[in-house]
Amino acid sequence: MLPDQENPEIQDLRQEYTNRPIDVSTVPAHPVVLFETWFTEAQSARLVEPNAMSLATATPGGAISCRTVLLKAYDKGGFVFFTNYESEKSRQIATNPNVACLFPWLPLSRQVEVTGVAEKIPTAESLAYFIKRPFKSQIGAWVSAQSSVISSRQILEAKFAELCKKFADGRVPLPSAWGGYRVVPHTIEFWQGGRHRLHDRIQYTRTPAATWEITRLSP
Repeated sequence: MLPDQENPEIQDLRQEYTNRPIDVSTVPAHPVVLFETWFTEAQSARLVEPNAMSLATATPGGAISCRTVLLKAYDKGGFVFFTNYESEKSRQIATNPNVACLFPWLPLSRQVEVTGVAEKIPTAESLAYFIKRPFKSQIGAWVSAQSSVISSRQILEAKFAELCKKFADGRVPLPSAWGGYRVVPHTIEFWQGGRHRLHDRIQYTRTPAATWEITRLSP
């Protein structure tokens, strides 16, 4: 698009960051502790879907795809999201489990990048979450053969109405092709915007001893 009088050129779009610098000597030894602090602050700032994360997956040949999913649980073991096990992302994970996740908390001038491997969680854990989902979200998990080609939206809506009647008693079973993945992190990087583009980049790297090495990266 050509620039005009109302819209500045892309090269002129600029945001000055005013966060206080991060002192590496004060950050916690485990990255999930810092993640919890930042995530809580993102929630307190009332960001839209602070649990939204970009998830990048790749084929064995290196073809990459990226989409947004929702974080539904996290602990020191990793970060959990749910999806259809027959989707494009799941097919790629099955042949190449290496993934990357990004939490873009832009209003706070922060982002968190997680790299690691995605592993299916136990069915019991998927079921425990599934039964907490709203009824119509449970139905939606049955309706969509995610990533498959369909001829019209009407097909989805008709199937949705059909299944709403079928499971009208409210007891919706867990679909066999639906469940969760846990992203077990190898690295977690905390990025925070700084003045004059002197950003803070604090990276945690898992060691062979299952501890975490903390380093500062140049912005």
